[in-house]
Amino acid sequence: MRVSPVEQLFTLFNETALLLQEELNCTYLEALAETGENLFQGSILQDEVSELTEKRMKKQYEQIHLEKFSNDEIRKAFQLAILKGMNDSVQPNHQMTPDSVGILIGYLVERFMKQSNFRLLDPAVGTGNLLTTVLNHLQRKIDSVGVEIDDLLIKLAYVNANLQAHPIQLFNQDSLEPMFIDPVDAVIADLPVGFYPNDVRAADYQVSVSEGHTYSHHLFMEQSVRHTVPGGYLFFLIPNGLFESDQAPQLHEFFKEHVIVQGLLQLPISMFKNKNTAKSIIILQKKGEGVMPPKQALLVELPNLSSAVEMDKILFQMDKWFQENKG
Repeated sequence: MRVSPVEQLFTLFNETALLLQEELNCTYLEALAETGENLFQGSILQDEVSELTEKRMKKQYEQIHLEKFSNDEIRKAFQLAILKGMNDSVQPNHQMTPDSVGILIGYLVERFMKQSNFRLLDPAVGTGNLLTTVLNHLQRKIDSVGVEIDDLLIKLAYVNANLQAHPIQLFNQDSLEPMFIDPVDAVIADLPVGFYPNDVRAADYQVSVSEGHTYSHHLFMEQSVRHTVPGGYLFFLIPNGLFESDQAPQLHEFFKEHVIVQGLLQLPISMFKNKNTAKSIIILQKKGEGVMPPKQALLVELPNLSSAVEMDKILFQMDKWFQENKG
C-alpha cells in the first residue's frame, strides 16, 4: 500500500519526536519542535542524545528530502504531530483552527486583498497553522507577522514556518501589551475567547469594562484594528454570541467608530461540539478616507464544508457579491 507524503512526514516527525522525548526527558511537543529544527538545519542539534539514538535519527532524516514535499504536505504532517501532542496536554483555547476554516479564510483574504504584495498579521499565531494555511493559499509576496505569548507554541510556529520556507516575523509577547510592529494591510485571527486577567492593561482599550475582567477577544479585535492601515481588512473567527454578551455594547460602540462590517459567514453548527461553541468568520474594514460600506454586507450561512455541491452554490453567491460590491 502506497504511503501518502503527509503520512511519510508524520511518521518521521512522530518517531523522532518520541526518541527525543525519551532522551531529553521533555514533553512530546518540545521534542517535536527539536526534531523539526533538526530536519530544517540538516543536523542533530541536541548534545545530550546518545550515539545509538543519533544514528537511528540520522538514518530517518536522510530518507526525507523536504524539497520533494509541497508546503501544504509539510504543514499538514506537522499539524498532525502537534495535534497528537496537544491531545495529551493542552488547555482548550489552544485548539487548532480546522483546515477547512483556514482554507476559507485564505479564500476571503485572496478576494478582498487586491494588491500583489501586502503585510499580514496574526496576533494569536499559536503554532502558525492558520497563518501558513493562508500563506500557502495566497502564493503572493506577503510580508507576515505573528505574535504569540506562549513560548512553546511560538517555537512550534517558528519551526513550522522554517520547514515551509515562509519568512514570518515572530514576536513572543502578550499581544495586548504595546506591539512595536509596522502597520499591516490585513489581519487574520482565530480569536482567543475568554477573560483577560490584566485589568490595568485592559483599561487602555475602548472596549474595556469598568467592573470585572474584559473579554480578551474584544481586546484582540481593538488591538488588531489599531495596527491596521486605514482601509485595511480584518478576518476574525468569532464566537456566534459575540454581539449578545453583557460586554457587547462597548464592542458595538467601537465598531461604529472605527470599522465597517463587510461580511459575516456563519460556520455550520455540525463543525462544533455544541451550539454554544459554534463560530463565525467576521470580515471588517478599518474606516478611512474614501472607505465606503458595501451596498449590503456579505451574509452567508455556510453548509457542511465537505459538501462540494452545496459549497459550490455558496461560492457562486459570494462571487456575485464580490462583483457587485468590489468591482
